[in-house]
Amino acid sequence: MAEKKKKKGNTVETVTAIVKPIVERLGMTLWDVCFVKEGALWYLRIFIDKDSGVTIEDCETVTRAVDQPLDEADPIEQNYILEVSSPGIERELIKPEHFDAFLGAGVMYKLIRPDESGLREGKGTLVAHDKDSVTLVCDGEERVIKKKEAVYIKLDDFEL
Repeated sequence: MAEKKKKKGNTVETVTAIVKPIVERLGMTLWDVCFVKEGALWYLRIFIDKDSGVTIEDCETVTRAVDQPLDEADPIEQNYILEVSSPGIERELIKPEHFDAFLGAGVMYKLIRPDESGLREGKGTLVAHDKDSVTLVCDGEERVIKKKEAVYIKLDDFEL
């Protein structure tokens, strides 16, 4: 019998469906879920947020609350390390709601390859976004960055 392989996307979706209601019941927001391999180890990272800021106690509370439901659902075949944390001050903007929440905020970006001006990194103010791109104002000029060409788009901690 062939062993069934789970796709990372499906794992993230399944974990999100399990943990999101738990995190919300605890008065927090689920920022993101990542399932990544680093070296020989797999990590399930759950990023939580709340208006007053995330504390260590919040991370411990969420860890305890999601541990048993994740064990019962068993959405991940291999061993993994569970980490619950804040997305941090330089949080990466990934989902449409992230970009919506930070319109007008300062962001920094890094591109996979240099752009037409030879730059790979920059900063600007987030003024618009759609499914495929973000629009920034950088040094007074509008600049459109395709999401698929960006290594990351993060909040600029100096702008908060």
